[in-house]
Amino acid sequence: MTKIPKTKMSTEDRAKQFMPFAALRGLPDALAKKEKILVPKIELSPEMEEELDMRMHQLAKGKMATVVYFQNGEYIQITGLVARIDETSRLLQIVNTKIRFADILQVEVEDGR
Repeated sequence: MTKIPKTKMSTEDRAKQFMPFAALRGLPDALAKKEKILVPKIELSPEMEEELDMRMHQLAKGKMATVVYFQNGEYIQITGLVARIDETSRLLQIVNTKIRFADILQVEVEDGR
């Protein structure tokens, strides 16, 4: 048998063993491109408030609805079943998402016909 001489690993090569592994190449770049652009909250005109109020009164537990609401500097759209309408706390719950009435911009209720 021939003995293979042991060579000492350089400090740089040893350090590379413990560097983080990027399993998803390009993910940091993709995330950087998708950075949020924060927008101010839209103040509703009296006409818009009246339209929103009418649509809010069409909501009922178990109906399918699409809601656009303001959260953390951006507008989010969610579609799902109305799980709860709490007029005392002024909260609307679509599936598991709780939305304050004051943050709602738009509501669309599906007919179910």
